[in-house]
Parts: sequence; structure tokens; C-alpha cells
Amino acid sequence: MPLGPWMKKKAKSKEAARLVEGEQAGAGAGSLPATPVPPRSLVFYTQLAHGSATARVENFSSIRELYSKIAEVFEMPQSEILYCTLNTPKVDMGKFLGAQIGLEDFIFAHVKGITKEVNVYKSEDSLGLTITDNGVGYAFIKKIKVGSIIDAAKTICVGDHIESINGENIVGWRHFDVAKKLKELKKEELFTLKLIEPKKAMEIEPRSKAGNSSKERKCGRKDTLRLRSAGPATVEGVPSESKAKAIEKVDDLLDLYMGIRDVDLATTMFEAGKDKGNPDEFAVALDSILGDFGFPDEFVFDVWGAIGDAKREGLLCG
Repeated sequence: MPLGPWMKKKAKSKEAARLVEGEQAGAGAGSLPATPVPPRSLVFYTQLAHGSATARVENFSSIRELYSKIAEVFEMPQSEILYCTLNTPKVDMGKFLGAQIGLEDFIFAHVKGITKEVNVYKSEDSLGLTITDNGVGYAFIKKIKVGSIIDAAKTICVGDHIESINGENIVGWRHFDVAKKLKELKKEELFTLKLIEPKKAMEIEPRSKAGNSSKERKCGRKDTLRLRSAGPATVEGVPSESKAKAIEKVDDLLDLYMGIRDVDLATTMFEAGKDKGNPDEFAVALDSILGDFGFPDEFVFDVWGAIGDAKREGLLCG
């Protein structure tokens, strides 16, 4: 389906105590939903995904602040961090760190590795890839459709950061701007992607085995830390399974129409529509909070339909 209108423009540490080999994550105490987090109340544990000592990070309210804390304890520029995954060092987009972190989640930071340039011939309108971003200016590939143009270019991988398109640097762009740029590339022409893949571990055994190690945390709590672009982070209850399914449907529609994945955006849209009585009320509410996106009517109608389906199926009971 057409994308429709778009938004116009938008090692050792200095403090040895902060790096502890093999230490388990100790989460802070639980709290009521949407409770502001007191400074330094929660401690999270982190490693570099390609291998490192374990570090402690705390006192952050946004993704940018979290990345800054991770960069500080590992003594590296923040710009080296591509994105983070939760409870696994693998490039697993199902474990990508978005706006919420379980109170016992273990954070793995993926840093810049090899840079590569790939020429792709756009033989079809659809490239077959889904874009997301890390919230601080790095867009990357979250999904590649089997049998697509991008799938045929075997050097392009899920998890690769897109640094430039045809020589135009796109660092700082949001995922929807990158998806729009790729959509607008002319058919039957070559284009060039400059990509940076995450640094990989130098080990003989496959890294996937780390999934069963003591360093992969199993979140047993029912609370999460919700990070915000403005204002303090809050401790909230994990969404019920039924609500999560409804949000997933909205996220699927973002992928279908816009070529992006963004659970936080899908959650915002879900919350805007769950108590509305008709599509007109929903459209007005959506325009008031996300008007800059310029969502096409067809997309808004389908999102309303997904929310309506959830209501009819009783998914909103939780």
C-alpha cells in the first residue's frame, strides 16, 4: 500500500568498583505504576555485546542519558554505541531496547564494527526492509523480507546501521524519514548504502550459546522502567498480554504502511484510541499528539480497526 504523506522535516574503568566481572543484576524495589523514579534508586547492569566486564549504570531518565552512562563506564564516545538489546548479546531485534526496561533486565550495548558500502539495484518499488532507530539519531535495519531486493544483497544484515544513502549522511534522521528516502529512490536505478555493522565477538564458539549463560537475565518481575524524552522516568507495570497483542497489531500496521517498527509510537497510538467512541474522535486525538506525521486516512482507519477488533475480542480488559 502507498506510504501516503510524510512529516516534512523533522576495558578498565577509572572506577574499578563500577566494573565487576560476572556480577548478577540486582534490581531495585518495585513501585506503583507511573511512579517517578527517585534519583539513584535503580541500578542496571550492562556489558558490551562483543565482550567486556560488567558495568553498573543508574540515574538516567531517557535513552540518550542511558547511552551516555554506558559510554562513561566503558570510557568510549557515546557515538560508538549503535543500540542495545536486553538479556542477550545477540543481534536479536525482538530484544531491542526501546522505551521500557524490565527492572531485572541485563543491558547489552552493541558498538560500531566494520563499515561497508553496498550497491543495490532497485528493480521493484519495495525493497523489503523495515527500519527502526535507537532514539538518539541512528537508524538501522530491523527486518529483511525473505526473497526481497535487500535479501538478495547478502552483505546487508539485520542490525546494520544506515549511515548514508547515495552519499547523503542520514545520521540524526528518524526512522520514518529514512524509510521515506528509500521509498523515493527511483526504480530501475542503482543506489549506494553505507552501513556500519555491530562489532562481533572474537570467539570460536558461536555467540548464540551465551543465551544460556548466567549473564542472560530472565526477567521475573512485573515492573518496568519507562524512559521518556522529557521528564523523569517512571516505574510502570508490564502491559498485560492482551494489551501487548493489540499494540503489536498497530506496530504491524506501521511496518505495512511506513516501513518502520516502533513499539513506543504504536503504544502512543493505542492509548490515544482505546477510549474513543468512533474513528473521527480517534483521528482528532491522533492529530493533536502526532499531527506532524501526516498519517494517511487509510492508515488511520486501519489502526482504528485494529483497536476496535481488540475491544470486540475483549483484549482491553487488562
